[in-house]
Amino acid sequence: MLAKSSDLLENITRLLRDPRLFREQAYVNGRWCSASGGAVAEVTNPATGAVIGTVPDMDADATRQAIEAAARAWPAWRSKLPQERGRILRRWGDLMLEHRKDLAILMTVEQGKPLAESRGEIDYAASFIDWYAEEGRRLNVESVTPHLPNCSMVVRREPVGVTAAVTPWNFPSAMITRKAAAALAAGCPMIVRPALETPYSALALAELGERAGIPAGIFSVVTGQPEAIVGEMCANPTVRALSFTGSTAVGRRLLAQSAGTVKKMSMELGGHAPFILYPDVPLDNAVAAAIAAKFATTGQDCLAANRIYVHRRIHDSFVAAFTKAAAALRCGNGLDEATDLGPLMHRRAVAKCREHVEDAVAKGARLMTGGGGDPRLGGLFFQPTVLAGVTPDMLIYREETFGPVAAIIPFDDGDGDDDVAAMANDSEYGLAAYVFTNDHRRIQHLTSRLDYGMIAVNRVKLTGAPIPFGGVKQSGLGREGGRMGIEEFTEVKYLCLAA
Repeated sequence: MLAKSSDLLENITRLLRDPRLFREQAYVNGRWCSASGGAVAEVTNPATGAVIGTVPDMDADATRQAIEAAARAWPAWRSKLPQERGRILRRWGDLMLEHRKDLAILMTVEQGKPLAESRGEIDYAASFIDWYAEEGRRLNVESVTPHLPNCSMVVRREPVGVTAAVTPWNFPSAMITRKAAAALAAGCPMIVRPALETPYSALALAELGERAGIPAGIFSVVTGQPEAIVGEMCANPTVRALSFTGSTAVGRRLLAQSAGTVKKMSMELGGHAPFILYPDVPLDNAVAAAIAAKFATTGQDCLAANRIYVHRRIHDSFVAAFTKAAAALRCGNGLDEATDLGPLMHRRAVAKCREHVEDAVAKGARLMTGGGGDPRLGGLFFQPTVLAGVTPDMLIYREETFGPVAAIIPFDDGDGDDDVAAMANDSEYGLAAYVFTNDHRRIQHLTSRLDYGMIAVNRVKLTGAPIPFGGVKQSGLGREGGRMGIEEFTEVKYLCLAA
């Protein structure tokens, strides 16, 4: 039984139908390689603390070699017809789906999320490859009506060159394919530095990419500590575009480090999503939506509903029902199909959840359920937690928790739509927001005033390959997904041709 898989972690390949998907080497220029001097970093299962394996701890020189290999491979890749690149990409996506179960197991073992969520992420990740396999054909020439005599004018998009990506541990497959599929479809090579906590999902993608026929140098995965690898990506002028998903604090540093080479930068940074609920939504529907918006990926999601604003008319009944639903969520090893919430990734994540809870309670919030770890499971588990009566002076109101702690704030009719929008906007972040009401006038009014890049109305799921994913304010730069996502890896060229 998978629920008893801790004994099998001594040899993870026993869990996989295709053991070759578990790679403990970096992938550079079409070769599996180790670090100079044999330096390695251990990777552990956050649910058990068991060491899964190791990966090479690569340095700046190894990163530079990957960049130089990408530069050499770029001319041949960009010269391929878009449909040729698309066929290779489509095969890559098909292989992901063929190996969906193995990829999900790898993800759950290294990241901790429940298997159902891991399988969903594999489908989500493959959808970006499928989308961009087609979207590469649509980078069309645009004709401009001339303003000068005896000439024609054309604007076209061309691949920017060598690209790099720095990806997070919470979505270790999808955050790679959303970037890499767009870059490769545009005609660019990409070097990926995955989070050191979750490198095996990235290396499995490299293995499948090799099988799909991605040429050497076009997709490389460099593992190791971020300082040397990401520092070289930022400083190297051959890298013409850098895509990053992670915290706002790290995003600021990468912008500063890349200033000297004036790269194109696309960034999906922190979030602090408001969830605004009005009384005209059935309570059961509202509770189910709020549970999904808050506790997916154990709350370790930039889209997580961090501040739940509930109209006072239904506030008490919502708090009671939401608390009951949250308390019923089951924590455990993600390999157990009965698990709803897995572990957090770091002890500092557990410490931050505890700090937010203790600060809120000390300042008057009511702890409705949870509030601490679960000693039966291990040090990285944190109980699903609900805080009512949260106010703006509390840390949880201002900071992204990135864990399974829900903060509920009441609002009144007297506040008005503009006032609740102002409360929701009172943040440096502006990634995603959720609005639940059946009043169409209110929907139009409120969504026009919320300073967020993405707004979901009467639903939670809003992402997908065709949409422009991204935020405003300090939640990021640029967009990923859809037409805009591929444009991040292109430059505009204007031609003025004499008649």
